[in-house]
Amino acid sequence: MNTEHKRSLSPEPIDIRETGAPIDGELQFSDRRLFFQLHVFEGCLNPKLIIEILAKRSLNAVLYDDLNHPTGIGVLFVAENPAALMAESRTLLLKTQELPDLSYRPEMTMVGRTYSSGREPNLEEWLINRPRQNVLNPDFPWAIWYPLRRKPDFYRLDQRERGRILAEHAMLGRSYASGGYASDIRLSCFGLDTNDNEFVIGLVGPELYPLSRLIQDMRQTEQTTKYIESLGPFFIGKVRKQFGTDEDKK
Repeated sequence: MNTEHKRSLSPEPIDIRETGAPIDGELQFSDRRLFFQLHVFEGCLNPKLIIEILAKRSLNAVLYDDLNHPTGIGVLFVAENPAALMAESRTLLLKTQELPDLSYRPEMTMVGRTYSSGREPNLEEWLINRPRQNVLNPDFPWAIWYPLRRKPDFYRLDQRERGRILAEHAMLGRSYASGGYASDIRLSCFGLDTNDNEFVIGLVGPELYPLSRLIQDMRQTEQTTKYIESLGPFFIGKVRKQFGTDEDKK
């Protein structure tokens, strides 16, 4: 077999970097992304120990009170390194064994990573800064988190048709954001979720009603009515305390 033929059979290298819109004719690329993981508990009669644990951590974190469980809480961790995320989560779970009434709800665990669509004008802002600022914004005390999975039919559509369907959904989200009602955190969880979900969505804002209304309005989009296989479970939380790192204060 000659050299040229061998070269033709060699697979093309795969570029797994995140890609943003061109700046001065040059595409943006990044190997950075954030990982988010939400852990949910019930039976938290006194959150003091949880707050002490999170105050000593090295990661961004948010402690939520669970709207649907009077003694429920949620703990959200944020990190670029998934190994650090796992280490902090394990420390939390081990420490919470000191609270005999506290029970972990593994069916509510959600994990995902920030991602790009290739159209972002500022790639690092989209992947790193904006998602972290949204969950740590003291003016956004309410949050709704949920996973979703699309039907396989969606992925059989050509790229232009998928773009049109997603644009309707995105426009609705931007309308709520421009009115100050809601901001979103969109995460990919392909291969990360135990139930084979594909995305985790976080909606945060100053009041709960607009977040609920946004989800209601999104139910009428073509993506949801035709191409969503499953949604939920939903975690609805109100921030008890947010934990930024020293880096966030610079």
